[in-house]
Amino acid sequence: MKKLRVVGLNFDHMHMGDLLRQCHEHPGVEIAGICDDDPARMRSAIAHFQIPSDRVFTDPHRCLAATAPDFVVLCPATARHAEYVELAAPYGAHLFVEKPFAATLAEADRMIAAAQKARRLLAINWPLRWVPSHVTAHRLLRAGRLGALEEVHYYDGNRGPLWHTADKVETTPTPARKRQSWFYQKKRGGGSLLDYLGYGTTLGTWFHDGKKPLEVTAVANRPRGLEVDEHSITIARYACGLSKFETRWGTFTDPWIAQPQPKCGFVLKGTDGTISSYDYEPTIRLQTRANPRGEDVPVDALAPPGQNAIQYFVHCLATGQPLEGPLSPKIARIGQQIVDSAVLSARLHRTVRLVE
Repeated sequence: MKKLRVVGLNFDHMHMGDLLRQCHEHPGVEIAGICDDDPARMRSAIAHFQIPSDRVFTDPHRCLAATAPDFVVLCPATARHAEYVELAAPYGAHLFVEKPFAATLAEADRMIAAAQKARRLLAINWPLRWVPSHVTAHRLLRAGRLGALEEVHYYDGNRGPLWHTADKVETTPTPARKRQSWFYQKKRGGGSLLDYLGYGTTLGTWFHDGKKPLEVTAVANRPRGLEVDEHSITIARYACGLSKFETRWGTFTDPWIAQPQPKCGFVLKGTDGTISSYDYEPTIRLQTRANPRGEDVPVDALAPPGQNAIQYFVHCLATGQPLEGPLSPKIARIGQQIVDSAVLSARLHRTVRLVE
């Protein structure tokens, strides 16, 4: 089969390196080009994936016109997601956007509209969707092992976005880097709430099988001297009960190295059982009425095309299979509704109805 051509456009988010690696390793994908207005940010990708100079661009329009990609991986700052989708869609490429969906629901809707107008797929990647523990938890939940889901409890984050680069390579943040980073700039979509809440609310919507909450209450803590928060807690009231979503920049350790306390991940509570599913752990804890003391269940071994986001997206392009779960705009939009509601609640210091 002819390889699909991909372009990596904008390197604001360090996950561009991870996604280009997945493209590089996929036998059905060819990296046709990469583009960023700062050539220095592309050096690592050029070296790691042996990208020739004639496939390296600093102007996105020139890049897209010259390479004619089948799909584009977009990793701009959160507040520029809609701008970049609207830029790329007219070139006829399918659209793969790194999390979060957008800075606001209105911008998410602009992205959906641009993709629909171009008749191209739009996917929103949430890396936690590919963590085996959470995949296993979802499978057991859908198999009825917990009965009816009543509560989702989510806590996640890391030491901070400047403690690592692509592929989780450790770095050391400095005050100067923090001042310069878009992650710490409000107008560019920075803050732990926008960075991590969408993970919880979008995968939470996946666990809740597409159900929406009725109202949302949120608080966020913005340390002195910063424009954005580093800690937020959101409570969503569903018809079935309360779910909680907590984001944190400043965990004691990074969960992919050593789980902090509280542990990062999800706890699901149903009418007939519970599951604790923590990030990157080899087992989940399943408790049922038949075994109330609980048991450790080995996580599923993920197989192609479900090992990572690029495998899944390419499979959908090749087969015509619709996007499902957290990558689908339908589920991700509900997650964004909860995020927008949380932002509004934190600003007003009160409970709000779900933003529509």
